[in-house]
Amino acid sequence: MFLVVSYDIPSDKRRNQVAKTLEDYGARVQYSVFEVNLDAKQVARMRARLKKVINESEDSIRFYTLCAACFKQIEILGQGRPVESEATEPFIV
Repeated sequence: MFLVVSYDIPSDKRRNQVAKTLEDYGARVQYSVFEVNLDAKQVARMRARLKKVINESEDSIRFYTLCAACFKQIEILGQGRPVESEATEPFIV
């Protein structure tokens, strides 16, 4: 499944840990936004790792799931391309 993951973490240390964790699963497309294309097990693993890093009373991580049809409608103004267009593997639904 294709996910857009965004976060708002006030602590520099936790924010860096979240970013490093997300780099294991996808590509940074903006400072606090990643695009990932994973199967259900990988998503569960990623969420479990992130949950260990954050402070739930201060931090926020959002997961937006895009369907295949929605993915095809991604529009970008300026620089960049959707991660999938740069990947060699097919879209996972």
